[in-house]
Amino acid sequence: MYFAALLARTEDGWEASDTELDDVETLSDLTDLAREASVDEDTVLVFIEQEDAWFGVVRVDGEEDPRIFVSDATAAARSSYGEILLTDELLGREPGAEDTIAALEELVGLDGTEDGEPDITPDNDDDDELDADAVPAGPIGDTGILADLGLPEAELLMLRTDALVEIADALGAAEVLETVR
Repeated sequence: MYFAALLARTEDGWEASDTELDDVETLSDLTDLAREASVDEDTVLVFIEQEDAWFGVVRVDGEEDPRIFVSDATAAARSSYGEILLTDELLGREPGAEDTIAALEELVGLDGTEDGEPDITPDNDDDDELDADAVPAGPIGDTGILADLGLPEAELLMLRTDALVEIADALGAAEVLETVR
């Protein structure tokens, strides 16, 4: 089960709203959703959590590029919402490289076997999911994403369960987050 919320910073403090991610397919969609919740282009945080398996924080400050932190990239790679956060840039890959390699292999028929030799490679029906081997284990992204808001990098890296509650508490937004949880 997932939980997703937006925390928008205002001059009166933080405002929280529960958010549905059903129509969100890309990081750009998620960023647009966050910007819509922004008051005067202030900071907006998007929290996504999957039952103690992983959590992600996306920070959008006005028109700047979003900053992303994911607590466990391998676990997030097995999640449709996690895949949104695990961009090529975040993973240190050339944008679209995975698609290009797959297209070239299909075009030339590179399956690792000689003509007439049986293909003994295991079938992978999860072609649309990221390969877990290609994703680093553990945290990935901007560990300083919340440092200026009251949560130092070291503390962010130590969070495991109830992470979003602890983050909200450090930001002084625990009560507003709890209203949408």
